[in-house]
Amino acid sequence: MKIATFNVNSINARLPRILEWFDAAAPDVAVLQEIKCVDEKFPAADFEDRGYNVAVHGQKTYNGVALLSKHPVEDIVRGLPGDRDDDQARYIEGLVCPEDAGPVRVGGLYLPNGNPAPGPKYDYKLKWMKRLKKRAETLLRDEEAFVLAGDYNVIPQAEDVYDPAAWAEDALFLPQTRAAFREILHLGLTDAVRQADPAGVRYTFWDYQRGAWEKDHGIRIDHLLLSPQAADRFQNAGVDRKERGKEKPSDHVPVWVELSS
Repeated sequence: MKIATFNVNSINARLPRILEWFDAAAPDVAVLQEIKCVDEKFPAADFEDRGYNVAVHGQKTYNGVALLSKHPVEDIVRGLPGDRDDDQARYIEGLVCPEDAGPVRVGGLYLPNGNPAPGPKYDYKLKWMKRLKKRAETLLRDEEAFVLAGDYNVIPQAEDVYDPAAWAEDALFLPQTRAAFREILHLGLTDAVRQADPAGVRYTFWDYQRGAWEKDHGIRIDHLLLSPQAADRFQNAGVDRKERGKEKPSDHVPVWVELSS
């Protein structure tokens, strides 16, 4: 089973590129972030025609996430549990149930950016990460295979950024941010890309400004974290870097993991 995450930076603005990638990569399950549309404006028919079941948690102009699966999906959760007053569409979750493989719960997330830091946006980021940790703890108690995939807006290590000094004061790379990410990881989760390539450079985001793509000034902020039961089924993981070089691309590229049945 191939599970992918892709921050598309506006689904309708970049639909031709996104559909090209779906046709070529053929993920069994994909979670999308920054769809930037309400549910009714999501181009569901384009994905349904390709055999996907579609679940959307949208928001006008900002944020928005979606879960697409070639297999039946049950127990869909829209919104990260833990704060009923949080109206930002940043989390969607469902139990994917293939006929020929064990079920996998997939959570798709768009973690807050947090800049400028310090400030209210950074406080919101850290609180959101605490809620994500609690959700992971709850899922771990169920002892089922799950993947928490998405744009984490976290640069975990110095190896994950082209110039650590340039990002030292950014909310994505502050020590408190990285510590909160490690707390989630150290619950017993596996970073799929690092499992496949422990020491390699695997950037997933290049800014549109300052020639970042051409200079390879990238960062790794899109991650797939696997529960122990999912990690036991790990086969491979990767980053589809070439997507960033296409016409009118997202500033992120797809990241994926393959699990055995």
